Amino acid sequence: MSEVVFTVAGMQMRYRYRIDPTSAQQAMLSRVFGCCRVVFDDALRVREDAHRAGVKLSDSEIQRRVITEAKTTEARAWLCEVPSVALVQSVNDSRRAWRNFFDSGSGKRKGRKVGRPRFKSRKDHRQSFRLTRNGFSLKANGRLYLAKVGEVAVRWSRELPSTPSSVTIIREPDGHFYASFVVDVPASPLPAVAREAGVDVGIARLATIATTDGGRSDIANPKHLGRRLRKLARLEREKSRRQKGSTNRDKSRRKIAVAHAKVARARRDYHHKQALALVRENQVIHLEDLNIVGMVKNRRLARAISDAGWGQFLRIIGEKADRYGRTVHTVSRWLASSKTCSGCGHRLAELPLQIRTWTCPACRVLHDRDHNAAKVILAAGRAERLNACGASVSPPSTREARGDEAGSTPTAA
Repeated sequence: MSEVVFTVAGMQMRYRYRIDPTSAQQAMLSRVFGCCRVVFDDALRVREDAHRAGVKLSDSEIQRRVITEAKTTEARAWLCEVPSVALVQSVNDSRRAWRNFFDSGSGKRKGRKVGRPRFKSRKDHRQSFRLTRNGFSLKANGRLYLAKVGEVAVRWSRELPSTPSSVTIIREPDGHFYASFVVDVPASPLPAVAREAGVDVGIARLATIATTDGGRSDIANPKHLGRRLRKLARLEREKSRRQKGSTNRDKSRRKIAVAHAKVARARRDYHHKQALALVRENQVIHLEDLNIVGMVKNRRLARAISDAGWGQFLRIIGEKADRYGRTVHTVSRWLASSKTCSGCGHRLAELPLQIRTWTCPACRVLHDRDHNAAKVILAAGRAERLNACGASVSPPSTREARGDEAGSTPTAA
């Protein structure tokens, strides 16, 4: 699995591998998870107390209190048993979550509103901690050395493109352990092609694509979750019959986690393959800025939309486009792509979701709903890009109206 991370320095990617720690190493990893969780909660509690008291504490002071001083106390003496690098990174995570909350409330951080950071719990089935370069190393025998844990066996599915700058050790709800490396990856632009595409995502089909050469292609929606609903329902009934807190109930919970993990991996693999094919064949890809968070609030469509994975699919398209030198352009979510005729521009007053084909009352052209929407997205996206690259659409400034801008000569009367 790979995930693109964009930084100021350049493009970075995450390479994730399955690891097989021994029983003793698993116990040590669990100890590290717990210590990082406690340090995160302690740092968050110190920040909240200082905020209520109106006291401003520096990041180094908070780190000194929850790590350096805490190790000398009897209540937190066991923090000395785990790598200090992981504890420092946990404090940094707490600081980042705290600042993101305030930056989101003040408008400094763009995007969706970020809620107040919550305390971590030992009952969270997904646990993780991060190590920088002085906390891990890759050995010549192919094993991963972790500070105070030892050499851990790794299932190398592919080689790392460069030396990793950090590694995140993750324990998923199904009980499996993973190592996620952050590595620098150079951009590899693909040869330019003279074709653009408009993409309309849906439920019956994952995506309908209209291209500038008049072509149409459909990406099927395999419905990975829908095919496993019967098995998941049976496992949920089995879990509900188990006594809470019992070993058998935990076994049933792990079975459910394994089934969900298989669904997520299959969906992610399918999205990566389809996104890569789309990026390779088109120079510019026009997408619709969907409010997916708001759309899944519809209880009738929430499961189908989540099963299709629109957000993940669109994100992967953007990541691969940046890596391979393609352009992704987003059109407004208020564009009535389904109700607007791609031929004459006539817009319907309403178009119920169950109507999949409709005839334009102005030009009498029969439209497939999804293909028409893809063509409208393509046309709108190309028009916006042409306006952005062409003449200015803003009114001329005072100096331009006088004709005395720098480098110009006024016309004689």
